[in-house]
Amino acid sequence: MSDGIRCMWMRGGTSKGAYFLADDLPAERDNFLLRIMGSPDPRQIDGMGGADPLTSKVAVVSKSSRPGVDVDYLFLQVAVDEPLVSDAQNCGNLLAGVAPFALERGIVACTGDTTRVTIFMENTGQTAVASIPTPNAKPSYRGDAKIDGVPGCAAAISLEFQDTAGSTCGALLPTGNVVDDVAGVVVTMIDNGMPVVVMSAESMGITGQETRESLDNNIELKKRLEQIRLASGPLMNLGDVSEKTVPKMTLVSPATQGGCISTRTFIPHRCHASIGVLGAVSVATACLCEGSPAAEIATVPGGSEKTLSVEHPIGETTVLATSDDHGSVTSTAILRTARKLFDGNIFD
Repeated sequence: MSDGIRCMWMRGGTSKGAYFLADDLPAERDNFLLRIMGSPDPRQIDGMGGADPLTSKVAVVSKSSRPGVDVDYLFLQVAVDEPLVSDAQNCGNLLAGVAPFALERGIVACTGDTTRVTIFMENTGQTAVASIPTPNAKPSYRGDAKIDGVPGCAAAISLEFQDTAGSTCGALLPTGNVVDDVAGVVVTMIDNGMPVVVMSAESMGITGQETRESLDNNIELKKRLEQIRLASGPLMNLGDVSEKTVPKMTLVSPATQGGCISTRTFIPHRCHASIGVLGAVSVATACLCEGSPAAEIATVPGGSEKTLSVEHPIGETTVLATSDDHGSVTSTAILRTARKLFDGNIFD
């Protein structure tokens, strides 16, 4: 592959990674992706990965043949220090870059000052609609929208999620219960786009306001979290999760910055610098499940349309949730930004 393979590097939300058209990838896809990221190596020194799961990601995009859908999107998580490429989860942050990438590659046409792109998420079989500013018939990355975890401002990209409940586990509450006791800890196992095990930080012997670094160094906490995660996998219809990156583990505590709830999320073995987009959606939904550890401490506004601020180590993520007359969440949306970083060829 002396000529390399066409690749665009983009920041999507609070993550960044490689964006490829599906047809551009070689048959030995996974080996190729490990090589370009520099995995397995904690520093990823021989590749483009940033030595962090949040910067070792891949989006594979193709024009869709599905009715009413513009593009198909497959997310791949490239492990940093393991020879592993996983499609077991979705990524709502890299999703923010899919629409502009599709427009840049010309597989979707701009339709005025704002273009709506319908995206089928192959990992979970669900659909999202991205709205992106396209003045002058091309994507705009400049704007005044700001998201915590990303310096500066950029153009706002709205992501509306449709029918994400149970996308991986088969049901919003895969056990059929709002709460379960797992290894002596009361948890809510939930999947509204991302399988998450939600528990109170207090039940794990912490405040929930600790730094990411201190939690990553808390070996006993991580051992206990892994015990709960491994036990939760089969209960969530995920099977043996010892080699999987789901479910995510989120510890919740009362909000301290005026939001709905505060979180510390493990993805699954390192503490997230913020929180994943679909992880935030699942946690926000848990806040609306009466009796859950999240609902017990969350500050939730009234009305059928709720703005839920999910606090995390470096700020907050706002989830817009709409519910029906019975209180069930019918749709969720979130604001993200994206930026094209480079476009060219990459070499393995």
